[in-house]
Amino acid sequence: MIKNELAGGGMPCGRFGSNAAWFRLAVLTYHVLTARKRLALPAEFLTARPKRLRFLIIHTPGKLLHHARPTMLRLARSWVRFPNWQPALRWLPVPVGG
Repeated sequence: MIKNELAGGGMPCGRFGSNAAWFRLAVLTYHVLTARKRLALPAEFLTARPKRLRFLIIHTPGKLLHHARPTMLRLARSWVRFPNWQPALRWLPVPVGG
């Protein structure tokens, strides 16, 4: 999966250090996606490939709103398309500040 779907197979240049950093970033991305699938998404997404997750979750149109201290995420049409957002949103970090 790292080689084909997360750009771990094609190295960006001929320098060893740059290619090593590129591959480590691909491995880190793989682990973050795997953790997200196991911890925050329903069981039906455990076998989902990164492309499916990208179109279902990551590329969801939304807007962060800051009004009277709370930060809210307003999603457009996403509740119909992906009804299991609430368990996934519990795992998002809440920004602290003032």
